[in-house]
Amino acid sequence: MSESAPLAIRVLIVDDHDIMRRILRRLLSPYSDLTLVGEAEDGEQAVALSKALQPDVVLMDIKMPNVDGIEATRRIKRETPKTAVIGFSFSEDEEVAISMEEAGAEGYVPKGGPPRNLYDAIRGAYLHRRPMIGH
Repeated sequence: MSESAPLAIRVLIVDDHDIMRRILRRLLSPYSDLTLVGEAEDGEQAVALSKALQPDVVLMDIKMPNVDGIEATRRIKRETPKTAVIGFSFSEDEEVAISMEEAGAEGYVPKGGPPRNLYDAIRGAYLHRRPMIGH
């Protein structure tokens, strides 16, 4: 582990489907450098929990009731700018990924891909969002 690597990357899972949150917990549990700090069912909860828990990375579903993932990402990046956000959706529409990027997300991963892609995106987003020493 390098000096800049954390003991554990703190992850908040946001998805309106309980089964998907359970699957994500199971997929991420083998990675010892990830710690799941909370779960939210919609964008409003995601914003509140991001402020309260200060996760390193938020794994954000896009299509949710009330506040969608794009708007929640905008709010999280405004209110907790050190928190990285990764969009996560079944949609492979490039417009969705672009909208998430415009909202401030550090990445986008389609649901249904290999679990390693999700892990790599979380690690990459965490490393990307960290301020460089001396800057």
